Amino acid sequence: MSLSESMRRVLPYIRGMLIGSTGRPVRLVPVVDPPGVPFEIDLSEMGEITEERVLHLLSTVAEEWRDERSGSRFLLVRLREEERCFRVEGRGGGPGRGEPGSPYEGLSTKGREDVVRGRVAVVTGGAQGFGEQIVRGLCASGAYVCIADLNAEGAERLADEINAEAGEPVAWAVQVNVADEGSVEGLFARIVEEAGGLDLCVSNAGVLRAGSVLSQSSEDFRFVTEVNYVAFFLVTKHAARIMRAQHLLAPRWYTDIVQINSKSGLAGSNKNGAYAGSKFGGIGLVQSFALELVEYHIKVNAICPGNFFDGPLWSDPEKGLFVQYLRAGKVPGARTVDDVRRYYESKIPMGRGCTGPDVMRALYYIVEQEYETGQALPVAGGQVMLH
Repeated sequence: MSLSESMRRVLPYIRGMLIGSTGRPVRLVPVVDPPGVPFEIDLSEMGEITEERVLHLLSTVAEEWRDERSGSRFLLVRLREEERCFRVEGRGGGPGRGEPGSPYEGLSTKGREDVVRGRVAVVTGGAQGFGEQIVRGLCASGAYVCIADLNAEGAERLADEINAEAGEPVAWAVQVNVADEGSVEGLFARIVEEAGGLDLCVSNAGVLRAGSVLSQSSEDFRFVTEVNYVAFFLVTKHAARIMRAQHLLAPRWYTDIVQINSKSGLAGSNKNGAYAGSKFGGIGLVQSFALELVEYHIKVNAICPGNFFDGPLWSDPEKGLFVQYLRAGKVPGARTVDDVRRYYESKIPMGRGCTGPDVMRALYYIVEQEYETGQALPVAGGQVMLH
């Protein structure tokens, strides 16, 4: 259901008002022919939509909303050129999800999942790898999640699978090219249309093209930089605009922007300068954005995982790094893919690669911890340590 530009502009403010009045995250879902409308906001005489005008009009109805929290929760919003009704919904957790033996084992930390329950989240690069693990973990913990990926088919497939398992629509897919600002702007417009606002943005999309500084093409170097560095700026820019609007009517509410960085953002990587450089730069952006956005209770942090050996980057049977390194003879004496894997695992003090649950525990911590911003949190089994 497509909304006008005006409606998309005011919805984050309205969602902020609801959060500020109730202290709980909500999702605003467009509906047709609701059974009843217990609450309405009439902005039809607002004239030109300015931030000051919206804030003034919504501040006059916050008290009324406090008296309308019982029964069916629907909200009618009237603008001069449009009238739309939204179902105001929160989300509970499904029984047994995240428990041992379930598909979500380890992805939902029992007792801590409430930190994201009911929140609206987006994960870029969410159709595969760490992104898929994060999407599954957030949904298992009660969040509504937009799966944003260039791979539209994979994102749709994952959303369908999660929604079938949940028995309710908790995930939706949007195709996006994170290196293109128009595409990124369209992504966040869709998020507002689907949920009214945003609480958690996980900037996970990234690429790796290794190569020596003596031979790597400038095209490859720029491509890695555009996706890993510039795209984080674009994603933060448009996510933070929504979060800031919410904050103006929910001043006690914290939101989060989290970059999935890398251990290569904390230590150089041989013949992988484009990737490491883009990740080092990402941490500089994290720290700078954190200083600027803290005024709006937007926390900006990075998670720096070690190698995800079970993901497609490493384990793809045709193009994965294990196969490439075996064929290239990069590991002396290695005869099989398993030999190559054991070699790289031996470089990690904890003896294994990073997993989805490892990253999810770090993500829950970052969201839960209100007194932390501008940080780069290593999740690398001791292979990289802060100093």
